Amino acid sequence: MQIWKTNNNHIEEASKIFDLYRQFYGQESDIDAASDFLSERFLKNDSEFFIAVDSDGLPLGFIQLYPSFSSVAMNAMWYLNDLFVLPNARGKGVASGLLKYVEEFARNNASFSLKLATAVNNEAAKALYEKNGYYKVTAFDHYVLRTDTVT
Repeated sequence: MQIWKTNNNHIEEASKIFDLYRQFYGQESDIDAASDFLSERFLKNDSEFFIAVDSDGLPLGFIQLYPSFSSVAMNAMWYLNDLFVLPNARGKGVASGLLKYVEEFARNNASFSLKLATAVNNEAAKALYEKNGYYKVTAFDHYVLRTDTVT
């Protein structure tokens, strides 16, 4: 398995697997919108998208990070927003490989932390994250305000 950072030179591969990820979460397939979304991320350099491929160069999974900051720590941090492994590649270490890769990326970029959220009933994901050194933060309650629906 190889992992590399994608950019607009890899938009076709990235868009296909990103579209599958969105379908996994109940969204309709829209490869053009996926391509447009990722192209904008790459153009604005406001996310880091890493893809894992097999020895034939076929995608196995991806992970996407968004930059942020911790005001209290006065340091950079990353939100691990997306992690997806194709069903036929699950259980083969792809997700752990991607997590280790972005951990090294974060360390090399002098960031304070990697932060993520997962569904409270996603036991497989929670086990994966904990196996890879992540721990559950219980000191804060997180809230969301949907601004696309607020009038």
